[in-house]
Amino acid sequence: MTSFSTDTPAFVLHRGTRPLLVSMPHRGTYLPPSVAQRLTDEARTVPDTDWHMDRLYDFARELGASILMATHSRYVVDLNRPPDNANLYPGQDTTGLCPVDTFDKTPLYANGVGPDDAEIAARRDAVWRPYHAALAEELARLRAEHGTVGLWDAHSIRSVLPRFFDGKLPDFNLGTANGASCDPALGERMLAIANEAQGYTAVLNGRFKGGYITRQYGNPAEGVHAVQLELSQCTYMSEQYPFDYDAALAGRLQPTLRRMLEGVLEFVEGR
Repeated sequence: MTSFSTDTPAFVLHRGTRPLLVSMPHRGTYLPPSVAQRLTDEARTVPDTDWHMDRLYDFARELGASILMATHSRYVVDLNRPPDNANLYPGQDTTGLCPVDTFDKTPLYANGVGPDDAEIAARRDAVWRPYHAALAEELARLRAEHGTVGLWDAHSIRSVLPRFFDGKLPDFNLGTANGASCDPALGERMLAIANEAQGYTAVLNGRFKGGYITRQYGNPAEGVHAVQLELSQCTYMSEQYPFDYDAALAGRLQPTLRRMLEGVLEFVEGR
């Protein structure tokens, strides 16, 4: 059995003043030495990261939003998967709670041996549980103060990934668990904002309908309206190593993202 430990906190939290929490569960890149030393050279570059989320959403603080950011790579533990590792998309290929391969299906572990059950449990306790405790506590704080809150789960992914979808992904992939994680009117409003942006494509509840976070915490009857946005990475960065941020592309994209978050705030503050 390989032991697991980490000396890095699982998250960074900025507490805002308005009823919106932006969650970034896949922006982390940290690999504890006990994990990194077992990975392939490719895996240590953490190619499946949701790159530059904090920079892309740098305006969220100006809007008064709370921001919860993961620190550890999804290769350590995937914060948007159920703790029991259930498949959120039955019949479709997905990566697990503690992945053993990349999105291109190349092995992560140099010797081909991933974490055993004990190590998975240790990773879950050290990284997954603290992140979700912070998420739940911040939502509870915002609800106590404001009554109704929005949860925006911010993601990005390569635009072409045959393992998960055919062809090229739309630019804006909005997910509301088929309308269950928020008032359906909010999902439609987000889609309308995306469709108003010139030169982009958008879909609501297409291939990505929202992962564990959207489905677990979105509860409109209890005043929590959750939306996931899976952005195509070609809209703001290079999809090839070293995955550079493209300020010109991002600058064109950010006004639409800002309108979306403003739209969520207008919706929940009007309830």
